[in-house]
Amino acid sequence: MRLTPIMPLVLTSFVVGAPMASAEVLNTHRIPAVLAVEAASESIGVCAKQGYLETAVVVDADGATIVALRGDGAGIHTLDSAHDKAYTSVSFKSDTIALEERGRGEIAPLSKLPHVLFFGGGVVIKLGDETIGAIGASGAPGAKLDDTCARAGLEKIRDRLVSGVR
Repeated sequence: MRLTPIMPLVLTSFVVGAPMASAEVLNTHRIPAVLAVEAASESIGVCAKQGYLETAVVVDADGATIVALRGDGAGIHTLDSAHDKAYTSVSFKSDTIALEERGRGEIAPLSKLPHVLFFGGGVVIKLGDETIGAIGASGAPGAKLDDTCARAGLEKIRDRLVSGVR
């Protein structure tokens, strides 16, 4: 193929013009702070009734903390653990209890990344198929108990997670 003087100009217009022509605004959903606080509080309350000193953290779809609530008497380490469970859950778009076995095998190297914790207690929050956040719970004696507490928080707000237009 022989290049004519106009060919570079035509090719440049495709490269420069293409990204601008396809740019669109992304529609995303966020968990309102009032619901995040309610979910975290419910998680802590359910565990407290069973005698567990729990912390709950709710993160948005990007893994940024919406609320971190440390229950009475919960260890300081539970703040980091609950956050990392929520962060892992939202990052992998899966509950951490389901990731535990994979975390010992095929995805084990990823556990070296900051804030990744393949241990039960992180529960993904979805609106339809869209991951909009996660709740992490820590402080109960075992991953399954933390998972149960996190799920209680999600169940408290699940029916009020609806798509809205602003």
